[in-house]
Amino acid sequence: MHKALVVSFALVSLVPAAALAQVEELENPGSVSAIQERAYRMQHELDLAAGILPLDAFYKGLYVQVGYVYHFTDTFAWQVGRGSYVYSARTGLREQLERDFGVLPTTFEEVQFSVGSDLMWKPFYGKLTVLNRAVVHGEVYFLLGATLFKFTNAFRPAVNLGGGGRIFVSKYVSFRFDVTDAVVLPTGGGATGLLNVLTMTLSLGVNFGSTE
Repeated sequence: MHKALVVSFALVSLVPAAALAQVEELENPGSVSAIQERAYRMQHELDLAAGILPLDAFYKGLYVQVGYVYHFTDTFAWQVGRGSYVYSARTGLREQLERDFGVLPTTFEEVQFSVGSDLMWKPFYGKLTVLNRAVVHGEVYFLLGATLFKFTNAFRPAVNLGGGGRIFVSKYVSFRFDVTDAVVLPTGGGATGLLNVLTMTLSLGVNFGSTE
């Protein structure tokens, strides 16, 4: 009889502890989480782009660009090559200097075309809902590379740093928006100081070769 009472008391004392453990498990589920795989993977990417050079006070450059990117993994890629041709639109300040002070057009350094290459690191990938009607997949990445600019009077190399974002339309098509700042080195054409060339690019990316 005494032994049965002891067993019963032990069972009763375990009930609150079990209930408390269940409550704690619900409130603190632990570190278990579900991370979905990427819906879109890339391998060979061909980019067709248009952009602007907005920084210079004497002209605004409008350019078209083509490029090729090889994606090694989901988070690392190499923009093997890109080339752009620039059309320069003169600002009112430049026209005034040329008209009123006789400043020669060759005095102003303009970017005429450029070629370059970049490393791409893509640490962020996710999806957003649009008005609870559609799901949009995208990624954010960072760029580090080099560019060779052809200015009015000389070729000049630059180191560029930037970033951008991508929105996937399908497995094969995506849109990119990049912003980069190129620090042009003072070489060629009598240059004496560093120069910054800011580029803003909107691209149509075509993905091919991926098996997923």
